[in-house]
Amino acid sequence: METKDCYGNTLSAGDSVMLIKDLKVKGTSVTLKQGTKIKNIRLTDSEEEIECNTDKVKGLVLRTEFLKKV
Repeated sequence: METKDCYGNTLSAGDSVMLIKDLKVKGTSVTLKQGTKIKNIRLTDSEEEIECNTDKVKGLVLRTEFLKKV
């Protein structure tokens, strides 16, 4: 199973990614802005999702279709 970003680049644990779109986080009033850099991602059992922490939200799960590898 390979996890890939929106451009088809392979992601691995510990990589840094950047958001390509503004995302509203469910359950909070936080909006993650386009261009936000997220460090030290963790892979999940699903190839379409990753886990990460941001400054504002901890334990966040993001879909890879909104990320690009940095």
